Amino acid sequence: MAAVGATAGRLLRLRAARAEGRWRRLRGAGLLRGLLQPASAGGDAAQRRQVAHFTFQPDPEPREYGKDRVFNTPLCEQGIVGFGIGIAVTGATAIAEIQFADYIFPAFDQIVNEAAKYRYRSGDLFNCGSLTIRSPWGCVGHGALYHSQSPEAFFAHCPGIKVVVPRSPFQAKGLLLSCIEDKNPCIFFEPKILYRAAVEQVPVEPYNIPLSQAEVIQEGNDVTLVAWGTQVHVIREVASMAQEKLGVSCEVIDLRTILPWDVDTVCKSVVKTGRLLISHEAPLTGGFASEISSTVQVIDQFSSVKV
Repeated sequence: MAAVGATAGRLLRLRAARAEGRWRRLRGAGLLRGLLQPASAGGDAAQRRQVAHFTFQPDPEPREYGKDRVFNTPLCEQGIVGFGIGIAVTGATAIAEIQFADYIFPAFDQIVNEAAKYRYRSGDLFNCGSLTIRSPWGCVGHGALYHSQSPEAFFAHCPGIKVVVPRSPFQAKGLLLSCIEDKNPCIFFEPKILYRAAVEQVPVEPYNIPLSQAEVIQEGNDVTLVAWGTQVHVIREVASMAQEKLGVSCEVIDLRTILPWDVDTVCKSVVKTGRLLISHEAPLTGGFASEISSTVQVIDQFSSVKV
């Protein structure tokens, strides 16, 4: 599959040439207008019926976006990402969708050995920085092994890509636009349980939320709570309970970007509180919480921190 990206690039040059201008301003309720130049590829991107993802609802109309901009692919994750790489290396903007994060593993080689290393191995002569990979992520309470996984830690080990997990609709739009505009390939994991649970006013106008910048959503003095995605809502509830029942003041941080993560914001908070609790929705062994806790503890001034 290593050749898929280059082959797709040659095959899709015509699509890139026919596509409309690079960027139009967002209008209406959807994200598609202005985002796709020239193409968004996914296993069910053009004819969404059974799987509800926030970006492609309502279903895009071919007469507005065109079949060269939004199109279905075979159910082959290697091919979906390979097509995205091929489009991106031509200089066009590509958004590749993996229907569930659990299905992303067949495309692992394309992501970590092709997309992530394209700039490095070419001596910065070429890159596929205009590639964004979207995928629903995390647990929903049912769905078993193929609809419940949180694979962000696998990709956090790979330099050359950025990994983002929003917690809400407002965050999702701003972070997704930042991913699309970023000059590095990005993986955008969407917490699937929040598709129908998170209700929030989202501006129609385009806006960006900076990548690699955590958000302190509640200030406190006794303990720092860190999470991303769905778990942010969990630790906010924990913070409220701790305050009401124990009188404990919690500082709550939404990491938002997993790679590269905002070390400074987390460490600044831990210096103040002296305690750190990290909650993630993934297996304990090798989870990204381990990276955060080890980073905090290896810094000298944190020798007395309780993690």
